[in-house]
Amino acid sequence: MKIGIIGSGTIANVMAGTVAQMDGVTNYAVSSRDLSKAKNLAEKHGFSKAYGSYEELLDDPEVELVYIALPHSGHHEWTLKSLCAGKHVLCEKAFAVNEKQTREMIEMSEKTGLLLAEAIWTRYMPSRFILEKILESGEIGRLRTVSANLGYRIDHVERLIRPELAGGALLDLTVYPLNFASMVWGDDIRRISASCVKTESGVDGQDNVMLEYQDDRMANLFTTIYTQTNRLGLICGTEGYIEVENINNPEEIRVYKPGQDGWKLKSRIGVPKQISGYEYEVYACVNAIKEGRIECPEMPHSETIQIMCQMDRIREQFGIRFPFE
Repeated sequence: MKIGIIGSGTIANVMAGTVAQMDGVTNYAVSSRDLSKAKNLAEKHGFSKAYGSYEELLDDPEVELVYIALPHSGHHEWTLKSLCAGKHVLCEKAFAVNEKQTREMIEMSEKTGLLLAEAIWTRYMPSRFILEKILESGEIGRLRTVSANLGYRIDHVERLIRPELAGGALLDLTVYPLNFASMVWGDDIRRISASCVKTESGVDGQDNVMLEYQDDRMANLFTTIYTQTNRLGLICGTEGYIEVENINNPEEIRVYKPGQDGWKLKSRIGVPKQISGYEYEVYACVNAIKEGRIECPEMPHSETIQIMCQMDRIREQFGIRFPFE
């Protein structure tokens, strides 16, 4: 399958490097509004075509699957244009800026009969299914509490602090612990309580989110663009707890159980060796397209809408609206 990438930044580079090492998919075309950047990426990762505009890539009949690697503010426009051009789409997280955009994108997928998937890589990774198996076994008893944090020193990155690009921690970082909690608990949320510390530009720089579920379970989530955190996920049950090392790209899962002298490490499970982790979402898209699906079962459209609705509720509590809304 021939892949076209819209965008030429860091994330596009990682995806291109990943696809170059995969079977059954090909780096075919890359586009940037700066042709020199597109040519550099094409030379580095073996693309056949380099375009100086996104429109040129969409006009190329050879492109089958478009990967959208733009700032959040560009996801809606270029997803719609890609689908209208007859291309399947894998769009980076956060999928869109708000629920309205999300539903419009999904409606276009349904209208065209083309695949549309959100590139939230943790939903597609083997670690997700390893964790599900442990939880389903009942090994740590009745589940009660989840906590997760994610932080990087990225406050210097322009797209993260510019309101017109839908910057802030929420769409870039908080989306991960929200998905982590969703994969453990589901989305039967009774109440969301959220607060943030804003940057000088007015977007959220640090987020604290509490989710309260219908059966009295809770999730406490924290993200920041100012510091590196340990990125740990913690799932606590009545008979033990689980640590997930790095919720953004799980490295190890550890299960603890009570013993005579306190808590004991019962098992530690590594994750399969990977290229970058992006390969799983690409393979999921390829498989779904072959099966005639318009969504990936690993991250169906209904779940993308759920997460976006959660982020809308959180951002409303922050008191943040983007200039284009």
